[in-house]
Amino acid sequence: MEEVEVPVQREGFYLDGMTDDEVWWYLVICVSAALSFVAIWMYYGIKFFTWLTSEEIIKYQIEIPNPPGDGRVMEKPSIKAPGSTAIQCYAPATGEFLGLVNPTTPEGIDRAIEKAQTSQEKWQNTTFAQRRQVLRCLLQHILDNQEEICRVACLDSGKTMIDATLGEILVTVEKLRWTLRHGEKALKPSSRPTNLLMMYKKNTVVYEPLGVVAALVSWNYPFHNLLGPMISAIFAGNGIVVKASENTAWSSNYFSLIVKGALAVCGHNTNLVQVVTTWPQTANYLTSHPSISHVTFIGSRPVAKLVAASAAKSLTPVVAELGGKDAAIVLDSAAKDLPRIVEILLRGTFQAAGQNCIGIERIVATPLVYDQLVMMLEPRIKALRVGSALDAPKDSQVDVGAMISDASFDRLEKLIASAIKDGAQLLAGGKRLEHPVHNSGHYFQPTLLVGVTPEMAIANEECFGPICVVMKAKDAEDTCRIANAPDFGLGASVFGKPGFTVDAVVKHLKTGMVAVNDFAVYYAVQLPFGGQRGSGYGRFAGEEGLRGLCNLKAVCEDRFFWMGVKTVIPEQVRYPIRDTKKGYEFTRAVVEVGYGVGPWQKVKGLLRMRKNS
Repeated sequence: MEEVEVPVQREGFYLDGMTDDEVWWYLVICVSAALSFVAIWMYYGIKFFTWLTSEEIIKYQIEIPNPPGDGRVMEKPSIKAPGSTAIQCYAPATGEFLGLVNPTTPEGIDRAIEKAQTSQEKWQNTTFAQRRQVLRCLLQHILDNQEEICRVACLDSGKTMIDATLGEILVTVEKLRWTLRHGEKALKPSSRPTNLLMMYKKNTVVYEPLGVVAALVSWNYPFHNLLGPMISAIFAGNGIVVKASENTAWSSNYFSLIVKGALAVCGHNTNLVQVVTTWPQTANYLTSHPSISHVTFIGSRPVAKLVAASAAKSLTPVVAELGGKDAAIVLDSAAKDLPRIVEILLRGTFQAAGQNCIGIERIVATPLVYDQLVMMLEPRIKALRVGSALDAPKDSQVDVGAMISDASFDRLEKLIASAIKDGAQLLAGGKRLEHPVHNSGHYFQPTLLVGVTPEMAIANEECFGPICVVMKAKDAEDTCRIANAPDFGLGASVFGKPGFTVDAVVKHLKTGMVAVNDFAVYYAVQLPFGGQRGSGYGRFAGEEGLRGLCNLKAVCEDRFFWMGVKTVIPEQVRYPIRDTKKGYEFTRAVVEVGYGVGPWQKVKGLLRMRKNS
């Protein structure tokens, strides 16, 4: 009889009939699905844990300031009011009167410092979790109210809403984010190594609050420059007194109330942060005050010298950021990337109408890219629209805002005229702009000046205005010579194909910061910020900036004290010393044992020690 094969029914998955490729893809899909499932659960698990352990965010509101409402436009706007010591506040884009602010007197500075001191004595004992809660509430408030904050900053400084969002909001919330995530780690006690002779010791550096610190900040970023020092100071456990610029005195009170509001809703004393506004002649009372433990100064070089001299009276340490003449170097290897690079150069040059300490003040290009770069820049700069970002919608298509005042206009026009006389070419702008609507606004034409050489004054003096200066270099080495020529050294940008040449340029630039194939991104990731040479000294931002607001206390203690292991003075060197010759030989032996090069020298030290014991 013929046997009949009965098919066997198999249970579960079975891959009969599949090709090897089909089996392979089936397994890949299964594994990917499993990994995705695990990843999703891990992601939401971490999110849930973070939510469970993070500090509570409490929302609050601060009244937004408004101009007087009469719409009065000043014919010749100035911060100095005739016949008064008050600071006269106005909108630099329109000349609209904003109000009067009484400058703080020396007695007012005393009171501000005293309030901050009293509050700081309690604040220094808060936990990092308590400090983080304040910053979280502050962060949420800024995100919820960023349009209102930008409008106030625009009204007081003349910038556009886009420039305010990038230069006021983005960098401030990034500083908050970084501090929330990394601040505690930066300020936790740091373990340090020991050596052979001191192996029974453990070494630690602890970061303690300084007390009350001060910051004197510039007007070009009225919100960020005011809040930046406050964020670092209070997270480090300090109180702070900030001297706001008289040019943006109107907005400074509102911006300070935003920080005070975060302190208040978290149950802390709002006197921890103080804002004073003074005329320059009174500022030295703050910087030389014996109760101020540290000064951060952002401003010009001449004023920095006065600040440093004043702080020296009380031996107060100073961090000085004094602007720059930052170069953007474009190498031949960047030729294919020029369309992207041009966009970055325009943003870096004209953001905040060029009133940016790390703005691009010079473009230094090598021969292969120079002509093409100029050709691409010229029509774009000629097309820039200048005006007030807060005009009615039909008039609000604005690329470049106003400057803070017209005080620098004569100087800028003379620098441009001098460069043209010496052979440079003016392709766009070059002088102040009489705005067709805002006759009292402070506007300067977006300017393109090419063929500038290192000997010209405009290549060496900080313009701090909407002026694009283009220079030609022979090669990569020459770009460094040109970039390093002025007595500045804040930041720089280098554009080119990554490799030996770009690395060599970065190495030879005499600056505190360099962005490769980008502009100023070191600030957006909270790297230590500062320069060298005429651009100042010291750093703020990042770990170095946060630790700079602390007393670094070195602590050396016994590792095995509980075992009775501790320092004992050997008999040979106890006072009065019995035998100074043997005492000397013994101490010599100790040095040889501890620091001898190679085992034989250490053995010799041990033998010498035994001989003189």
